[in-house]
Amino acid sequence: MVYIAVDLGGTNIRAARCDAAGRILARVGFPTRPEEGVEAVIARIIRAIREVWPADEPVEAMGVGVPGPLDPRTGVVLTAPNLGWENVPLADRLREQFRVPCFVGNDANLAALGEWQYGAGCGHEHLVYLTISTGIGGGVITHGVLLEGAHGLGAELGHIVVEARNGPRCGCGQTGCLEAMASGTAIARMAREAWARGEPVPWPDPSVVTAADVAEAATEGDPVASAIMDRAAFYLGVGIASFWHIFNPTLIILGGGVMKTGDWFLEKIRAYARERAMTPDYITPIVRAALGDDVGLLGALAYARMRLSSS
Repeated sequence: MVYIAVDLGGTNIRAARCDAAGRILARVGFPTRPEEGVEAVIARIIRAIREVWPADEPVEAMGVGVPGPLDPRTGVVLTAPNLGWENVPLADRLREQFRVPCFVGNDANLAALGEWQYGAGCGHEHLVYLTISTGIGGGVITHGVLLEGAHGLGAELGHIVVEARNGPRCGCGQTGCLEAMASGTAIARMAREAWARGEPVPWPDPSVVTAADVAEAATEGDPVASAIMDRAAFYLGVGIASFWHIFNPTLIILGGGVMKTGDWFLEKIRAYARERAMTPDYITPIVRAALGDDVGLLGALAYARMRLSSS
């Protein structure tokens, strides 16, 4: 059986033809260019799918991962700030075009599915996946089922509040969210704040510093960068301890660009999380994601298979 998987992001559109075992048989990618509007982006999605789908090969279903809140029952993207979308009926548009079942899900939820089915989470029936990148997203598998919530908006793990009184404003509009304290965007912001306070930062132009720059400087022993990365690790540990207590998983998986930092950063996160666990019974392994840049595609594949089997 063959499936089409699409990973739609604010920067790139990726599409692949996959088999049920998770093998990618063909792939293609295009720039998203969301500034050109909804119709232009949908046209590029359609083009990408056509390039990986031979006309004479039957396809069971397609899965699409999208950043932002959506209704997985209808496939309507409610809002996607990185795309400038509101109330876009993406699943219907693709069904009309290709005449196969199409299922649209939140990209972080789908990444959790992908890691569970094909990556670091194989063999676990209870896991939490956290992607730490420009923002922070998450997904939860419990009793072997993806947790989506009553309206498909569940597991917004990046928006638990970890600094209620003095936290900075998050992109969601609230203050003190985990995303505002420990994402790649937050790490870069903390670097600019350190420069504004007159601290001896190692970057010649703090206005364009990235989380990768901060992590590299910390790896080399810079004290300002090390303090910033330690603060991010602290809040990630606080969040993970909460996820242990709420979901009681057997595994926590961390993915996203910020986790490409060295093992020392992962060890800090583990240590801070252990400090806040109620009892040793809650402490389960915290590991890196295994699928790398393919997590979105394999998550979309896993989602298509899951939704098709339950429909």
